[in-house]
Amino acid sequence: MVVDVDICGLKIGDEHPVRLMGAINLSRESFYKASVADNNSILNVAHRMVDEGATILDVGARSTWPLAKPITKEQELQRLLPALEILQDNVDALISVDTMFSDIAEKSLKLGVDVINDVSGFTADDKMVDIVADHGCPAVVMASNKVTGDPIGMDAIMESLDAIIKKAQSRGIGDGQLILDPSIGKWVAEKEPIYDLETIEQFERLNVFERPLLAAISRKSVIGTVLGKPAEDRLFGSLAATAVVVSKGAHIIRTHDVAQTLDVVRVAGAIRSRRPIVKDGDFEVSVLDITHPSDAVVAMRKVGSTETGCHVMKNKTVNRVLRIKNITTTEALIVKQEILSRGGDAALARDAVSHESEKTDVIITGTLLQMERLISKLERQARSLPLISKMIRDTLDLQMDVEYRYSREY
Repeated sequence: MVVDVDICGLKIGDEHPVRLMGAINLSRESFYKASVADNNSILNVAHRMVDEGATILDVGARSTWPLAKPITKEQELQRLLPALEILQDNVDALISVDTMFSDIAEKSLKLGVDVINDVSGFTADDKMVDIVADHGCPAVVMASNKVTGDPIGMDAIMESLDAIIKKAQSRGIGDGQLILDPSIGKWVAEKEPIYDLETIEQFERLNVFERPLLAAISRKSVIGTVLGKPAEDRLFGSLAATAVVVSKGAHIIRTHDVAQTLDVVRVAGAIRSRRPIVKDGDFEVSVLDITHPSDAVVAMRKVGSTETGCHVMKNKTVNRVLRIKNITTTEALIVKQEILSRGGDAALARDAVSHESEKTDVIITGTLLQMERLISKLERQARSLPLISKMIRDTLDLQMDVEYRYSREY
């Protein structure tokens, strides 16, 4: 399925240009002081962002930076409502309000706001989901469980967004209303930068939800950690990360720097290839790019599979290709025989097949389930095969190990 939705007249999806959401910040507590506007400057800021290419403006009055001094809802309203009144009917862009509270969202919608951006993912205020359902408005929802942005690691982010979607569906919120945000940023103290690097690098996993995807990377702490620079010097790092997520499927980029981001998203969007899909009447065939077994569960639930069926099938949906170097010809032939008997395959040197060489490399291919069964068989064999089985298992484990994959000197 191709993502193609209409958000208040703005087309968003796989076949449309990547949209820019300009961040207009009314919070003096923000981590990025240069982004702060007030009622005297907000209209000029809004017009500049639209002229530079923004089609959505996201207005927020409360800093969600964990180190920011908290403010009351009354203070948030005092900053927000006058700004919305200034913007109302005065800018040619959709207006989004960044708030976690249902009463503030409702007051904002009455002032003509188009989109609600709830970084708590309907967790901070249970009534927020009802406001979105009752008004039928689009909503950006960020991966969150108990507190804002608390999922740590891509697996947890996928689970959180899956739960938020189910909650929204149970309240009658349509599929085209939700825009998903994978919560890049140090939202909780225990979240290390490697988890944001993982999310950026594995952003394509979010495509399985078949909904618009928003990336809010602009000048975030992970960029600062990699570069060792403060927020005001993180522009080029932000643009590098933006190019990656756009190439992997992001439909909306939330940014403080619209003009500088525009060319980046245009080029990265052009590089991003189309998903193969063929339609004929009521029939449709498409390629699902499943790279993680738990993502297969999300896809199978969509077609109505049972939970038992999903978990039986998930390790059959992801394939791995491994290279084993410098094993004996006899060991290589045993490995080939065992993976073939489990439905996989193996390639080795021609001379090894005829026993003309003593050692060879082997390339094996199979699903995760076939690999698991191969490991189980080899660990009970003779020669060096128990060691090789352990090395195969360790290699597959490292591919899923966040610390191993992303911890390094920057």
